[in-house]
Amino acid sequence: MKTVGIIGAAGYVGGELLRLLLFHPLVSVKFIHSNSQAGQPVAEIHDDLAGETNWVFTDSIDWEVDILFLCLAHGQSALFVERHASQLSDHTLLIDLSQDFRLHSDFVYGLPELHKDAIRQSRRIANPGCFATAIQLALLPLAHAGLLNGEIHVNATTGSTGAGQALQDTTHFSWRQSNLSVYKPFQHQHLSEISQSIGVLQPGFSAPIRFIPMRGAFTRGILACAYTQTSATGKELQAYFEQYYKNAIFTKISTRNPHLKQVVNTNKCLLYIEKYEDIVLIVSVIDNLIKGAAGQAIQNMNLAMGWEETLGLQLKAQAF
Repeated sequence: MKTVGIIGAAGYVGGELLRLLLFHPLVSVKFIHSNSQAGQPVAEIHDDLAGETNWVFTDSIDWEVDILFLCLAHGQSALFVERHASQLSDHTLLIDLSQDFRLHSDFVYGLPELHKDAIRQSRRIANPGCFATAIQLALLPLAHAGLLNGEIHVNATTGSTGAGQALQDTTHFSWRQSNLSVYKPFQHQHLSEISQSIGVLQPGFSAPIRFIPMRGAFTRGILACAYTQTSATGKELQAYFEQYYKNAIFTKISTRNPHLKQVVNTNKCLLYIEKYEDIVLIVSVIDNLIKGAAGQAIQNMNLAMGWEETLGLQLKAQAF
């Protein structure tokens, strides 16, 4: 049994990580750190865990854990690692869920469908962003086949949990319900990691990615539609995707246009490919809190620890 610590576990992602770790057969949670909630029972904050655990938040850190998850705000993880460099053991598996180490760092970029072998050998893993995960999984087979030769257009809609737990004008129920809005068009922060990954498979790729992110009137999930020009036939495209993901446990090719309820509460990504004239459309759906965050972190932990990739992630979608 390996011991786990979590830094910054009071938010949505931290709560989702705790739910998954609670039932993981090979780990024991040793401490759950939160400066704002220290001394509070975890189930008082993540109340769906009521009756499941007696965990209590703490403001102290046990540096002897085998695995440490960082669920801090963007910018805070880098500060944490810098301040505590002498206390972080090289033997501790460190998985960061912020954006701080995703680009050109000594952390391995934790997208299993791209870097599985490197993840297995790493003690430092940067978990991908949620939009970045959905969009990259739609594009990686095309990059692997050298088919990304022009502009890529992406429209993607995320649920309100993608904005985090802190209250904002655009996360209030009265604003979000029955509403739809665009934010950060063409300049979302996840574009850099998407381009970085495409460059791994298709060096020299330099065409723009035109990304329009949208806020949806639902709590969790991402539906992304990516399209670009290609001369490949529909059968060829289907074969490229099936070949690329033939050993991917959680990424599946769908023969029908998918919807969010097929993946919410799971670590799955469903991809659907359709050819129209000289355009290929790829629809990608994930749960932003699981495959886009906590579930992918568990998947990375399993790989890095040499365990079965699906441990703790045998989750079922919500039927209704």
